[in-house]
Amino acid sequence: MSGPVGIALVGMGWWGQKMLNVLQAAPEEIRVVRAVEPNEATVRELCDSKGIPLSADYADALNDPAVEAVVLATPHSLHTDQIAQAVAAGKHIFCEKPLALTKVEAETSVKLCADAGLVLGMGHERRWEPPIADMLAKADAGELGRIHQIESNFSHDKFLSLDRDNWRLKADQAPAGGMTATGIHLLDLSVRLLGRAESVLCICEQLSSDLPQGDTVAAYVKFAGGGTSYVSASLANPFMSRFTVYGSKGWIDIRDKAHVESPDGWIVTSAMAGGPIETVEIGKAEPVKDNLVAFARAVRGQETYPITGDHLVNNIALLEAVFASATSGQIERVA
Repeated sequence: MSGPVGIALVGMGWWGQKMLNVLQAAPEEIRVVRAVEPNEATVRELCDSKGIPLSADYADALNDPAVEAVVLATPHSLHTDQIAQAVAAGKHIFCEKPLALTKVEAETSVKLCADAGLVLGMGHERRWEPPIADMLAKADAGELGRIHQIESNFSHDKFLSLDRDNWRLKADQAPAGGMTATGIHLLDLSVRLLGRAESVLCICEQLSSDLPQGDTVAAYVKFAGGGTSYVSASLANPFMSRFTVYGSKGWIDIRDKAHVESPDGWIVTSAMAGGPIETVEIGKAEPVKDNLVAFARAVRGQETYPITGDHLVNNIALLEAVFASATSGQIERVA
């Protein structure tokens, strides 16, 4: 097929509406042809204004021949079953993070898509931020040398205003504080750089809020091939996003100026062996759109989607161990 990939946005809450808005800038490559939202009344006016058919039933999207792919912005525990249904209907899938809450579920979804020849995209838009993409390219080219350590934080206080019955605050949907909301992105980048994780120690505490799953989380990860990553996140302090990589030939520190919901550029400080410490500012970009466009291009066979099945499974294996360590308070092995 040619032309824009027709997608159904499934879940029209905060992030589903974000994706709808950014996709208006990519009409030649990806187009929203249907929306699915159980609480139809909350987005009826929005969808009508954009001429997008809306229904409450996921099956409507799966049975629609205009829908080539589904974009899942739904509660985490629903992803595995929704992916299986989409595969059975022959639809490509783009899933918001995390892919699953257990390694077994992640393996199941990855295998189903691979066996069916369907593209499985993932909402890890951090990889498409220009300074992150540049850092990954430098690491792949060996310019940073042997990666020794990673330090990172991704925090915001957006959830403090949510109703405490919201699924994003449920311990069974989002255990370990902000790990599934923000920390998962940092785990993804850590796995991308250092490979399969071996063990993790995670501390999750409720320090300054009534968030039921805790508001402050920190994980210290040891990787099977050597190297460590410290990942931290808070759901109770103002926005902060930082990712720092230390290698034998150089280091790079990347700080976002604003949350990816409304990106405003980045401040990058770096140094290579024998050279000075340098700081540059990177202008605005829209990584959420760029990730979805990369997914659409993969659906059309124009390029290979860069987040591999191994990346997806290794990330969720680590996430599952993070959950276990947050409960036990002990170092846990990664399956």
